[in-house]
Amino acid sequence: MRYVALVLLLFSLSVLQAQTYEVGIFAGGANTIGDVGRTDYLLPSNIAFGGLFKWNKSKRYAWRGSLTYGKFTANDSKSSSAARQQRGYVVDNAILEGSVGLEFNFVEYNLHKLGPAFTPYLYTGITYFRYEYQYFNGGVLQDINQKDGSFAVPMTVGFKYRINQFLIFGGEIGARYTFTDNLDGSNPEGSNFEEFKFGNIFSDDWYVFSGLTLTYTFGRKPCMDCFE
Repeated sequence: MRYVALVLLLFSLSVLQAQTYEVGIFAGGANTIGDVGRTDYLLPSNIAFGGLFKWNKSKRYAWRGSLTYGKFTANDSKSSSAARQQRGYVVDNAILEGSVGLEFNFVEYNLHKLGPAFTPYLYTGITYFRYEYQYFNGGVLQDINQKDGSFAVPMTVGFKYRINQFLIFGGEIGARYTFTDNLDGSNPEGSNFEEFKFGNIFSDDWYVFSGLTLTYTFGRKPCMDCFE
């Protein structure tokens, strides 16, 4: 039994060493799409930044994990809707999310060959995020210094380009469909908050992180590429 465990351990270590990993940073902006402020799909209102890790399992896909923080401002006065402009609500909020999932390359992306490597990609998975719980009372935003959390589905499109043997530059736009309708304080939960609900309570909120990435790649060349 000990010999079997030893063989499995050695096999696991060899698999880990035979992969290419990436670790890096993300920097850009954040915006939300909800019942307050603009309805533009992509128009950052504040900063977003974070870190990411990728495990390149093949030339076509990679497992990915990330931790991202972003802030946004939803301002009715900047909306194209006359009704929202007249209402005049303003919401400031911040999001801290953790996300894991799969990144799929449109073309084969071999980090072990010399020369440039470029591919567009798609990413999706599962996201959990925390945000400030807020609501409006008499047109005034009530911040009760309480956090709330929810899940979201990330839908990201991007590109990546290898600068040299170790550095990879990229850019992406990632929309998150959330399972909450209260990022903008429009749909607080609980029987005590029914009178404070407004907007379309049957449509959950979205938020978007868009920006640039820079990752450092490391790991031994996989054996399947040794004879290429």
